[in-house]
Amino acid sequence: MQYLPLFVKLTDKPVLIIGGGSVALRKAGTLLGAGARLTVVAKQFTNDFVQWQQQGKATLIHGSFDPVQLDGMLLVIAATDDDQLNDTVYQAATARNMLVNTVDDQPKCSFIFPSIIDRSPILIAISSFGTAPVLARRLREKLEALLPQHLGPLAQLVGRFRSKVKAKISGFAARRQFWEQVFDSDVVRDVQANQLQQAEQRLEQLLAQPQQQAGEVYVVGAGPGDPELLTLKALQLMQQADVVVYDYLVSDEIMQLVRRDAERICVGKRAGDHSVPQQDTNQLLIALALAGKKVCRLKGGDPFIFGRGGEEIQALLPHNIAFQVVPGVTAAAGCAAYAGIPLTHRDYAQSVQFVTGHCRPDGTEPDWHSMSKSNQTLVIYMGLMKAAHIQQQLTIAGRSGKTPVAIIENGTRREQRIVTGQLDNLAALVQQHQVSSPALLVIGEVVSLQQDLHWFGQKPQSAVFGQALTRME
Repeated sequence: MQYLPLFVKLTDKPVLIIGGGSVALRKAGTLLGAGARLTVVAKQFTNDFVQWQQQGKATLIHGSFDPVQLDGMLLVIAATDDDQLNDTVYQAATARNMLVNTVDDQPKCSFIFPSIIDRSPILIAISSFGTAPVLARRLREKLEALLPQHLGPLAQLVGRFRSKVKAKISGFAARRQFWEQVFDSDVVRDVQANQLQQAEQRLEQLLAQPQQQAGEVYVVGAGPGDPELLTLKALQLMQQADVVVYDYLVSDEIMQLVRRDAERICVGKRAGDHSVPQQDTNQLLIALALAGKKVCRLKGGDPFIFGRGGEEIQALLPHNIAFQVVPGVTAAAGCAAYAGIPLTHRDYAQSVQFVTGHCRPDGTEPDWHSMSKSNQTLVIYMGLMKAAHIQQQLTIAGRSGKTPVAIIENGTRREQRIVTGQLDNLAALVQQHQVSSPALLVIGEVVSLQQDLHWFGQKPQSAVFGQALTRME
């Protein structure tokens, strides 16, 4: 983080601007909107500056910059078309440890002006740290269209009630739950309809009889890793939860989207490393929900596809704990798509099987014969440790050793890596390329299309297929 975003109260605070042209005018308008007390130094001024001086909003100094003019100032803006003069202002301000902004010269800025979305008292600031101001402006335009105008009046209303709520409801968590109820209530709709008096009366009623928040569990699929693959509902519930119980497979980028003040509990599961037994995880969810918490059980991929989501919900049922299930993009669909592998294709595969590489505790083997059919794609979760066994059993069951295979490591993530080859060298590929979890095995003729359809990340590390595939008639 190159700059620390801060909201600074500038009411009646002294700010110095060097320059009296159109660029300086834009900065001055923003500062006056924040209540700053402006002093502007320039040899010539636009009419707006002159009018501001007449209105008592700014003090104009006709002449050249002198470092003594910096004395007592909080902020300094160098906004002239003279690079040498701007540099002089920057050096003089920096020598005094003052915050200075040099317009259109990001290396000479100790603070910057962001693009602002104003729903006062709600303010949203967007910045590219001076590297891409047009991009920041376009982002602001998109958010302007998304954020309703009633946010400002709503924030003003609840702001008037903060002290009342603090006196009535003790404890930060309890107060936050109350406000969550308010924002889910008809108070918001009243404000949106400009029925502000009715909204205030409704808020008074809610405060007079606050409801005890019941616990709930959200079983949420986080997808294979790319945060842009999260569903909108998943993101909403991640932001609402008091506690997030998550696995190792949930990427750091996704965890950064969790509400900052939420408690985070890792019950990480990796191949060969189950740090928290499933029974303990079940009991944790029960205890948190019975304590009135909103619990987001965040799982990599989809919670109902090798995610034990069903088991965890079954554990909640005897306790009458409310729950929701949010599907996620399962690893098979997400990783294959990002690797350029269509799981089905009318010329190569008319069906697809998702299987786990982990055998059952009793050692029962899967149906290798059904998995070895041609014209079928096989996707194996958690199959790295069993790669040699999978290769052997599929070959024995009749799957050709020339069948194309892909190993997708960290699928959909920036560090995605793909290794392709043939079934008869699957185990060797895993060992040779030192593939590590999380990784997915894709076995089937569709893998050959990956060479043409690859689009995301690094080019695959490929072993040459034995022969070109022939399309089915």
